Amino acid sequence: MKTRMRNLVMFLGIAIGAHELYSAEIAKYAGEFMATGVGARALGMGGATVAGQGDVTYAYWNPAGLVSVDYPEIAAMHSRRFGGVVNYDYLGVSMPFRRDKTLAVSLIRLAVDDIYFTDLIRPGEPLSTGNRPFITETVSDAEYAFYLSYAASTRKGFSYGTNVKFVRKGVGEHSAWGIGFDIGTRWNPIGRLQTGVMIQDVTTTLLAWNTGTTELISPTVKWGAGLPLPIPFLHSDLWLAADCDTRFEGRKIASQAHVGKMSFDFHLGAELLFKRTIALRLGTDVGNFAAGAGIRLPRLDIDYAFLSHEYLDSTHRISLRLRLEEKRFLRR
Repeated sequence: MKTRMRNLVMFLGIAIGAHELYSAEIAKYAGEFMATGVGARALGMGGATVAGQGDVTYAYWNPAGLVSVDYPEIAAMHSRRFGGVVNYDYLGVSMPFRRDKTLAVSLIRLAVDDIYFTDLIRPGEPLSTGNRPFITETVSDAEYAFYLSYAASTRKGFSYGTNVKFVRKGVGEHSAWGIGFDIGTRWNPIGRLQTGVMIQDVTTTLLAWNTGTTELISPTVKWGAGLPLPIPFLHSDLWLAADCDTRFEGRKIASQAHVGKMSFDFHLGAELLFKRTIALRLGTDVGNFAAGAGIRLPRLDIDYAFLSHEYLDSTHRISLRLRLEEKRFLRR
């Protein structure tokens, strides 16, 4: 009897979950604010970073890369985009523990603040000198993502990581909440070659609005490779990387290439690090030119990125990364 009752409850739970997913709307760009990118270092290389050497920002790019973090780190970035209309903020903290594990928390906020709602002094009458509009309230269109990240490595050059992320979207009195999961791996298959794969929203993220409607953020597969090349006569290191974002939303003309409902967007990047102090970067982000530079001080990294866009204004990003050198974790 108990077994039958348990099976019935499981069946009802699956049926209810299936109904929710079926009735939800597949929203192509519901999670687009989480695709903007964090950290000027990665952005200056066109976002080609899924297989790269990790720092605190890899909680976003590929949580498996967090295992390369040797010290507790804090990173922050702020940018005003498109004539100052859109504010974009990022804050991340990572904490390595033991010799092969790292935890991190991150917050992303993208918002259009101070949107004015207006009305006429005498509603229903024509606009005139004596019947001018006035501001009734000020609201924000804000989107948040909060990440909890965990990463670990094995003895064979393989690392893995996962994100649990909480998403909130809101405009005025309307809001939506959701929870999603990312998983990522990084592997050194041969020589210096590094490879990486990350699946964002691996279980499909459901956003539930207080209006009763729902949206689905479908999975995105990010995969790529990177190759470090030392240049001894310049006392420099060169990093070359290539990534591809694969989606299943039927974007077609909004992507660089597509096959049926699968779409593909590409990222290419390079970084030249001179004497482990001065960095110069070039890249292409979905066909848009990117460039950047950075300086590494004993505890502080300062990075800058320039991002062009074919249709919208170019943007500038500056980010800071602080290493708290209380304890170093020597990786295998």
